Formats: sequence, structure tokens, C-alpha cells
Amino acid sequence: MKLNLSSKIVLNQIPEEFYRPATAIERSEITRFEKVPTDIFPTIEEGAVDIANQLEADIKKREQEGRRFVMGVGSGSSLTPIFQELIRRHEAGRLSFSNVVVFNAYEYFPLNAENVNRSINQLKERFLNHVDIEAENIFTPDGTLAQDDVQEHCRQYEQHIKEQGGLDVILLGIGRMGNIATNEPGSSLTSASRLILIDETAREEMKMSFGSQETVPPCSITMGVSTILSARRIFLTAWGEEKADIIKKTVEGKVSDTVPASFLQTHNDAHVVIDLSAAAKLTRIQHPWLVASCRWTDKLVRSALVWLCQVTGKPILKLTNKDYNENGLSELLALYGSAYNANIKIFNDLQHTITGWPGGKPDADDTYRPERAKPFPKRVIVFSPHPDDDVISMGGTLRRLVQQGHDVHVAYETSGNIAVGDEEVVRFMHFINGFNQLFGNEQDEVIKSKYKEIKEFLKHKKEGDIDTQDVRTIKGLIRRGEARTACTFNQIPLDHVHFLDLPFYESGKIEKLPMGEADVNIVRKLISTVQPHQIYVAGDLADPHGTHRKCTDAVLAAIDLEKEAKAAWLKDCRVWMYRGAWAEWEIENIEMCVPISPEELRAKRNSILKHQSQMESAPFLGNDERLFWQRSEDRNRGTAKLYDDLGMACYEAMEAFVEYKF
Repeated sequence: MKLNLSSKIVLNQIPEEFYRPATAIERSEITRFEKVPTDIFPTIEEGAVDIANQLEADIKKREQEGRRFVMGVGSGSSLTPIFQELIRRHEAGRLSFSNVVVFNAYEYFPLNAENVNRSINQLKERFLNHVDIEAENIFTPDGTLAQDDVQEHCRQYEQHIKEQGGLDVILLGIGRMGNIATNEPGSSLTSASRLILIDETAREEMKMSFGSQETVPPCSITMGVSTILSARRIFLTAWGEEKADIIKKTVEGKVSDTVPASFLQTHNDAHVVIDLSAAAKLTRIQHPWLVASCRWTDKLVRSALVWLCQVTGKPILKLTNKDYNENGLSELLALYGSAYNANIKIFNDLQHTITGWPGGKPDADDTYRPERAKPFPKRVIVFSPHPDDDVISMGGTLRRLVQQGHDVHVAYETSGNIAVGDEEVVRFMHFINGFNQLFGNEQDEVIKSKYKEIKEFLKHKKEGDIDTQDVRTIKGLIRRGEARTACTFNQIPLDHVHFLDLPFYESGKIEKLPMGEADVNIVRKLISTVQPHQIYVAGDLADPHGTHRKCTDAVLAAIDLEKEAKAAWLKDCRVWMYRGAWAEWEIENIEMCVPISPEELRAKRNSILKHQSQMESAPFLGNDERLFWQRSEDRNRGTAKLYDDLGMACYEAMEAFVEYKF
């Protein structure tokens, strides 16, 4: 069973020479915009193996010299693949850590003695407990100290590093704001180990370990920037498209304390190791025509012309030969013969992505339409990771499919229960108890006892406590009720509304269980029963909590099993990926774009508003102050404006989709 098919999704085939150049000359040519040596790998596993190879060689060399190998190590999740590879080598008898000394890069502050959510505990669970490193060779800042003692403790920590001969290497991840260890924006180049306030973005990233953002300690004792730069070698890792923007700033931007990771540009042996997704915004990947000759695919030509329109401020059909020549795109003039020929080709390509018939227009010529006309009507399943992603991401298209006569099912993959605030539970419990008093004469003992039990639990609940099963069940029921209301508003029959409650989600914590066979089988049962002609899945693979990716992996794995079983219905099925909750598709990748009128956008907003528990008081709104309906509308309007700026028709809003080829 293939449980990670989402990681195989490649929207743009990047020629190997742009991430694995054959010669030093080729490398210097394509990396001309990069100020830190950056190695790009097709997969996370290959990147982890590369770092592990270098670490293994250095550890063994030091062992032969009779000396210790001193490592500084962060505990971020991006380092986990490297730890796993090192553990694998140790368990295979290939690598010993008996001569290794480890310095933890940071520790939360303040901590009490009972607090298990320590950085060093995470590091032990992910790495140190699985190898033969001596306990006396593990050093970490102490987050339980009195604040008055921290400054002296940091001075002693720096002294311990020097006594061990200095850091031979330090392994670090990177935060979304460019923080390394917990050196937040504003940290200076000369900063030493110290106590630092953790900003809101970093706290958002750390809450996976603590259960909620509120329980993340306000401060951290961290190695300073100068301490990190004192290491003989530095590895900075990042995986996934959510890190693409900050990697570009780190690697190609100016050295600035607003992006602490950019200080690595001043080090003589720093290495950035990333996968293709994290490299997506680097010039050699995003705009390869600026660094070398290209093999021009239709998508690359589309990407280049959209970029050229943005650079010149012109719509596609107004681009001239001069615009191409002055902006490094003369190759396209040679390929197409003139600007006009290239312009009209890409204009038509983009025009053909626009359709008001997402299920296909019956009795119409579908040669240039994204969806086929037949069969009509189509059976459709919209998979929604949480009980509101359907309307947030494709509410306009969903409504259009129903109104155009298709047989639409909505499948809510998880209960979404941890995203409901306790006050919502209290409100509904008051209603149930009041209903029992008014209409049941308080005869229902189950309601009375549960009301008292849950009320007592919530009264004594502390930040970070996991809800009881009963509380989680009530929270799940609240979200089910909201989803049903939204579906009714969108005229979807309730017998076409499916609550899958995939088991991987039910950890009671932000960090979920691994997605597995049980989850896939639940999805497979539904799709084999409905046998849809269209499937819609979440393409928000940069979802910060990881739920979207796991849900999509479950659907893709189920489809793959049906494919292996040679299910006949698959031959007439297409899979479309939507976005909208966290980001939008790049225009060069869009294959279907559905216009939304002002009235339809208002209806979409109203369907999102049916999910009342996810409004202002929702636990996971993140750092974006806009509510989900506002984010959705802004993205949809942004897509419409982009098409308008390129010279297409001007719509109120648009929802975009990319086809998944299975």
C-alpha cells in the first residue's frame, strides 16, 4: 500500500541539470543568484542521505584521530529524516557515536521539573536514545533555572563548547521567519548564547509539541548567531513548499537581521540542503531562463510569459519582441518566430483553462475544455480534510456542480474536533441540559450525569490537557452539525454527506497518528461504492498541521488500490486538486479555473459562515488575522485579478484546480 503518493506529485518537471549540475562550471552558472552553497535533491530521503554521508565520514575520521566529534543539534522536525538515517546506520553496525559530543541548540524557558515538553526530550526521542552516545557527552541549556541565573549559565554553556574544542558541525532547521535555533528576527550577527523571547510565528510552529500555542513557554535559551557561526561546518535543512519563500530570502537575499538565517552567507563552510519543493522559489528553479538555456515545455513558456507580463506591467497580447529581448527571453523569439506567435499560443492556453462548467458542458464541443462533456450528469465526490475545507476552498465550484445537475457527494475525512473551542462545548451542553429540563422534566439521567461530568472536567482543565473522549465526541458533533447545515444550504442531500472520521486524526493532539491501512480502507469503501466520474481532493500540501497531506494520501492510496484491482469505473474518472485554505495554485499550473459571480461569492461566504465554531474563537486561525472566509475571498479575487491583468475576461473571483494523473 503506497501511503505517500502526494510526495510524488510533480507539477513542473525540473530538468536535472538545474538541481544536479554535471560540472563546476555549470553549477556556478545556474547558482549565480545564490550566496550560500545550496544542494537540491528530488526527495527528502536523498537529502538526508547526503548529509548523513558527510557526518559519517567526519565522525569516523575524528575517531581514527582519537578525538571527539562535537555536534550542535537543533530539535526541529526537519532534522528528523537525518536522525532516522543516522539511526539506521547505527543499528546496521555501520556507525558508532561513542566519540560524539552533542550540544542542544536551544531549550524552552521557563520550565518546571515536571514539564516533559523540553527540547532535549524531543532530541532524545528522535535521535539520542537510539544511538550509543554517552550520557555525559550530551549538553543542553537548562530551562528550569531562575531567570537571574540564566546569563551566567549561558556564559558557562559557551565555555563548555570551547572546552570540547568547539563545534565541528551544527545541524539546523529554519523557521518560517528565517529563525535558526530560536534566534528570532532582530538577532544580531554578534549575539552569543542568551535568553530570548519567542515570537508568535515561532510559537505557532512549536505548538505541535505542546498541544496548543498558549502552552509554549514565552522564552528560549538559545545558542546565539555568533555561536552558530563559530562551527566549522553548518548544515541548514528545509523540506516542503511551505519553506520555499524563506529559503529564497536566506539563499538569494541580502544579509539582514530580519532573516537571521541569511547570516550563513558570511560563513565559509555553510551548506543549505533542501528538496525540490523547498527550492521552488529559487531563481534557477522558478525562473531558469535567467541563468541558463532552457528546454521549453508548454508550462515553462506559460510561466515565462506570466513573469514577463508582471515585469513589464503588460497583458500577454501587448508583449513585444523588445520586451522578450530585454528580459532574457530571446530564445522564445527564436522558437516561435515572433512575440505575437508566442503571445497568442499562451493566451489561448490560459483562456482554455476557464470554464463555467466544472463538470463538463453537456452536448458541447469539449476539445478545448478542461472537463469532458460526457457522461452527464456525473457522480462527484468532494473530499474535505476538515468539515469546512470544501466550502472554503471550492465552495463556488461545489455549488455550481449541484446547480448544473451533477450527483454530488461530500466526504468529510476527519472529525475536526480539536479545532473547536471549549466555550462551544459549554454552549451546547447548556442547551442540551436546558432542553432536558424543559421538555424531559429532567428525567434523562444520562444527560444530567454527562453534563455534570463534562462541566467538572472543563472547570479543572489546564492548558495543554487532552480532552476526554466525551468532550472530543461533542466537539465532533458540533462540526458535523455545521457541515450538514452548509451542505443543506448548498442543496446537497444529507444522504450524500459522509463523515469518515479517519482514525489517524483521533490522537486528541495537534500532532496526529500515522496515516495507515485503516484510513485508506474507509476511503476506498466509499469510492468503490459511489464509483465517481470526478474526485476533488485537497492540494494544500503545505498545510502547517499536516492533516491535509495525510487526507490526500489516504484518497490517492485508495485510488491506487482500485487501480491495481483494475476497477472499471476508474477509466472514466478524473481527479482534481483544489487549494484555497492556505495558498493558491501558481497560474502556470492551473488546468481548470471556475469563474464566480458576485452573487456566487456571497453564497460561498454564507456557506463558510455556517461553520460558526471556526469563526473568531477558532483555536487554529494562525498568524493571519483574517477569518477563513476573508482569506478565501481574497485568494479567489487575487486569481481573478491575475487573469484580468494578463488580458483575460474580468471576473469577480475564480477557483483554480490542477488535475492529478493516476
